[in-house]
Amino acid sequence: MRVGIMQPYFFPYIGYWQLIKAVDKYVIYDDVNYKKRGWINKNNILVNGEARPISLRTFKVSQNKRINEIEIDHDLIYKKKLLKTIKEAYGKAPYFQDVFSLVEKIINYREANLAAYLTHSIKEVCAYLNIQTEIILSSKLVKSEHLRGQDKILEICGLFSADEYLNAAGGLLLYSPLDFQVQGIELKIIKTNHLSYQQRDAREFVPNLSIIDVMMFNSPEEIDAMLNDFTVLNNFSELLQASGSS
Repeated sequence: MRVGIMQPYFFPYIGYWQLIKAVDKYVIYDDVNYKKRGWINKNNILVNGEARPISLRTFKVSQNKRINEIEIDHDLIYKKKLLKTIKEAYGKAPYFQDVFSLVEKIINYREANLAAYLTHSIKEVCAYLNIQTEIILSSKLVKSEHLRGQDKILEICGLFSADEYLNAAGGLLLYSPLDFQVQGIELKIIKTNHLSYQQRDAREFVPNLSIIDVMMFNSPEEIDAMLNDFTVLNNFSELLQASGSS
């Protein structure tokens, strides 16, 4: 059983979707603390050939609150401006019509809770990309409220009798492969290979943008090939080398 666990994000980059597709069960980590300067409610799109930020408005925000305790500000004027920005950026992209309809549906979804809103967006994009992985909310699992960090991840893996735990390369330094081995779980890291595609108005390819950019310029079939274009680091020496340890 392959398990992946990540916080929910606003239209995250393609590596996030590679992880979802690569596992049997994907847990949205919604009951951990919100990070104000993180990427939970924002991302980058391509505007005039350069990366530019887009974001969701939230209120009652605090790093002492969990993600599923944060609320969205459904200001209609702001949402119209956000959609206008995306429309102007990608209006001439080859897959604009289908993708903008999807993005508009997601952004206008009437859900006050940030975690539920982002979960809906993740499921909608998965449906568009034909990713059929089972998605589960961490807050719905019966587990200890006292564990933190790696111990909490190991407990969730145990709930599903996981023998493999896959994580994005950015989370590598958070975990000890040996601690996972003791629990009978193999820690594996997904590292996105170099991906590029034709972007309108970009002199050079701009990587790691929101999945919106990928979908605007590529068909679902082309994206499916990209979703499988990653390297798996799955032994202790590889993981140490990737983390810069000696």
